[in-house]
Amino acid sequence: MLGETACLDRPTIAVVGARNASAAGRTFASRLARDLGEAGFTIASGLARGVDAAAHEASVLTGTIAVLAGGPDRIYPAENEPLLARILGHGAAVTEMPLGWEPRARDFPRRNRIIAGLARGVVVVEAAMRSGSLITARLANELGREVLVAPGSPVDPRCEGSNNLLRDGATLITSAHHVIEALAPSLRDNLPPPSFPPLAEPAGLPPYAPSDTALRSAILELLGPSPAQPDDIVRLSGAPARLVQLVLLELELAGRIERQAGGRVSLM
Repeated sequence: MLGETACLDRPTIAVVGARNASAAGRTFASRLARDLGEAGFTIASGLARGVDAAAHEASVLTGTIAVLAGGPDRIYPAENEPLLARILGHGAAVTEMPLGWEPRARDFPRRNRIIAGLARGVVVVEAAMRSGSLITARLANELGREVLVAPGSPVDPRCEGSNNLLRDGATLITSAHHVIEALAPSLRDNLPPPSFPPLAEPAGLPPYAPSDTALRSAILELLGPSPAQPDDIVRLSGAPARLVQLVLLELELAGRIERQAGGRVSLM
């Protein structure tokens, strides 16, 4: 393993999909990974082109894990070597292959097994039939992980496999809130509330930490039975958006708040 081990201590969600993903698919993967990263999750993917690269790019600063098919010095595709260098600043690279190992076709399903094993849930964004992403989804299901899928166009062959997953019972998601909602029961039952290391804040901002009693109390005071937008809570509390999202996640895992339509939150 290379990079920062701290990202392995946080709950991990895998985001995988087509190498030749559409602009819409890459945009969605990027937005999803960014929002989940800001909510305190580590993002895992396979450093491939398309959806994988978009997910890594969006979560470089919050922590992402690149699972490699080859040795740590044999990056595939080579064009993503600069991306991997950025990932290692806050995240990690994982492989079971030795130095000098050139990835072969049969090594990619082995890589997908590691992605599925690292993650609490696997999100599939655009996957054709017989794609590697479907292998990851199948392995995740066998390991008891949640399989979540973004719906795609029924006339786009890049979405045929992922849409079939939905037909077979995978959880449909269209936002990070849906992912967190789907995973909250297993996180609440099997894990203590996650502890996230505080990040350095820009100059001039107060040094909040996710566990600060004052911050939690301020957010609870702003919440009530009527649903509120998280953006309004950020604005009214004066706290950084990332930390507000972490506290909201802690409260959700503790059963104190519930998510409403449009991403709004209210007290239970």
